[in-house]
Amino acid sequence: MHIAILGLGEAGSHFANDLAQLGITVTGYDPAPKRALHEAVVLKNSNAEAVLGADIILSVNLSAVAEAVALEVASVLQPGQFYAEMNTASPDTKRAVGAIIEPPGALAVDVAIMAPVPPKGIQTPFLVSGPGANRFAEKLFPLGLDITVLSDEMGEAATRKLLRSIVYKGIAAVIGEAVAAGQSFGLEPYIREQIGSVIGGNDPDVGRDLIDRFLEGSKTHALRRSHELEAVVEMLEARSVEAVMSRATLTSLKNLI
Repeated sequence: MHIAILGLGEAGSHFANDLAQLGITVTGYDPAPKRALHEAVVLKNSNAEAVLGADIILSVNLSAVAEAVALEVASVLQPGQFYAEMNTASPDTKRAVGAIIEPPGALAVDVAIMAPVPPKGIQTPFLVSGPGANRFAEKLFPLGLDITVLSDEMGEAATRKLLRSIVYKGIAAVIGEAVAAGQSFGLEPYIREQIGSVIGGNDPDVGRDLIDRFLEGSKTHALRRSHELEAVVEMLEARSVEAVMSRATLTSLKNLI
């Protein structure tokens, strides 16, 4: 099997290294690669060059460039190739990518990454939908990947991912604000106890660990998560849902960048 990975940031580099470790032929492209790669990963000079001859293509970029990357490779795609759009983008963006990928005969797949990529890497849980979803999963199941197939509709995996993000990122933003407020009053232990009673139940250790995880995750991944919340807002506005809390969460994340 030959897998091409477009975008070799945190997620893409982990996927590339894990697949290479499994003996998969991996080619990749990133305009500014910064992360260490397995010696078997072959870097190419462009996205279009990276996908030549690949069975599966994983696009792991920012949502802002999802359509541009698809357009860049569309002219060299071949019938039967799988193009997995893995960026955290809105359902409309996923559908737009599908429309770009379909004319050459490639099979579009909407992939939602449902947990932080480290530490599980390529074993991170994925939700998939789109015209190529079932066959995409069948090709990758032998590698032991955690894939749940939803439907043949582009955008369904993205929708579920972003609905979940409203909750998880919103909770993280509230926790961050509450802890900062507690610190300003010299009452951090008190506010942590209050938060823990909500999210940790009767186990103070669980509550403490969850609070720290939410705080650290928001700081470490603020830029990526801000793009995620932009996609959430776009999705909600397309449905005429007022994104009051999601906009506030987006502001909170931007303040951490």
